[in-house]
Amino acid sequence: MERTLVLIKPDGVQRGLIGEIVGRIERTGLRLVGMKFIQMSTELAARHYAEHEGKPFYPGLISFITSGPIVAMVWEGPGAIEHVRRLMGKTRPAESPPGSIRGDLGIDVGRNLVHGSAGEADAAREVSLFFTPDELVSWSRDVDRWILE
Repeated sequence: MERTLVLIKPDGVQRGLIGEIVGRIERTGLRLVGMKFIQMSTELAARHYAEHEGKPFYPGLISFITSGPIVAMVWEGPGAIEHVRRLMGKTRPAESPPGSIRGDLGIDVGRNLVHGSAGEADAAREVSLFFTPDELVSWSRDVDRWILE
């Protein structure tokens, strides 16, 4: 099973969209295997966004992601990364299709509500930044037979 990290950023938390975002992901059939409500430290933010270090927007990115609490989650299922990325929409909410989280709920690229892993290598690295293996719960649902062939 593929796993992906999803973060509900401070704007999503402040706007009261945690339930909406979790519900949208859950309705795809993906399974939640880990969840934390945390205040991200500057050190964790720097490790998470290391690929952007030195870019003009990097200081603002770090400042924003550490400005309030976030929800960190790990979702599991076949094609989990692709499903979450499609559901999130494009980075720029104005370019995101209706029905996507950013297309329906976002307006500004700097306040785009969610983060999702870009690929398998990113997912493995990101999940390990936020969760230890014993914090992830492997479980099955009776409904999985109606979701997965």
